[in-house]
Amino acid sequence: MNAIKNKVQLIGHVGQEPEIKTFDGGKKVANITIATNESYTNNKGEKVENTEWHRITAWGKVADIIEKYVIKGKEIAIEGKLTHRSYDDKEGNKRYITEIVANELLLLGK
Repeated sequence: MNAIKNKVQLIGHVGQEPEIKTFDGGKKVANITIATNESYTNNKGEKVENTEWHRITAWGKVADIIEKYVIKGKEIAIEGKLTHRSYDDKEGNKRYITEIVANELLLLGK
């Protein structure tokens, strides 16, 4: 059970072109957002769609795959862990980010 304490699996469509950064020494990071959709029927019998946006960060080999093959609109599956971090912006305000650090990626669709 220890391996599944913090595990996230999502299937969705990429919402923007990937943002790739390469650091000194060649270490690479990729940032994308993906949208997941859920639909249900409300008590009036109407179909309701709900879209959630998720921030994804990937390092190393997964970042390489994103750089080479992932474009806006592409359907992908990711697996990773949920993380939280904070930073101070230019005005000195504390900002908080929740993101998924991906360690697996599967390209879906065409």
